[in-house]
Amino acid sequence: MHFDEFLKYAPKLLNVALPAREAHVKMVPPNREELLKNIDFTKTIPKKAAVMMLFYPKKSETHLALILRNSYNGVHSSQIAFPGGKVEPEDFDLRQTAIRETYEEIGVHPSVINVVCAFTEIYIPPSNYMVYPFLGYSQVELDFELQVDEVAGIVELPLKDFLDDKIIVTNTMKTSYAGNIEVPGFQVNEHFVWGATAMMLSELKESLKLVL
Repeated sequence: MHFDEFLKYAPKLLNVALPAREAHVKMVPPNREELLKNIDFTKTIPKKAAVMMLFYPKKSETHLALILRNSYNGVHSSQIAFPGGKVEPEDFDLRQTAIRETYEEIGVHPSVINVVCAFTEIYIPPSNYMVYPFLGYSQVELDFELQVDEVAGIVELPLKDFLDDKIIVTNTMKTSYAGNIEVPGFQVNEHFVWGATAMMLSELKESLKLVL
């Protein structure tokens, strides 16, 4: 999709009811939905984080930015994600967290990020984070500068490929809480995107279908 066309549709998302759980559940790994039902957030007291679902033009075509996290000793090692991170004391709201973290992780200056709206938050049991996604866009082409200690690379997803239902697949994999299970997700080139990021992508995809 040409980026000028995308810009005409993006503001319409402010007027639609987000599909929320209806979209999330399509990408929930087996056993996690039951786990989520039984969580008492007054006891777990999740930490807060925010991410940016950032669209931008590349040769006039609309793309979505994803990141490949570095390999490290943690539950989200080497996974595909949105740029973002935990709330810091200096952040005056979650939107600011998403903007700041996007700048720190992939070098996109806050002045070129236009935030459209917030999407539905998602709880991540393995790391005990409540993650708040925001949809934003840049009207200029981007030169990414990676925070190399956290980000191994950028995955640029064309909107036309994202909207194609062939991108949705199921893989057999081992997770932090189960082994050899069928997990739904998005196949983005050689990368399998699953878990919380896939749930956010699902809501984003279903929401865009309502306005395009």
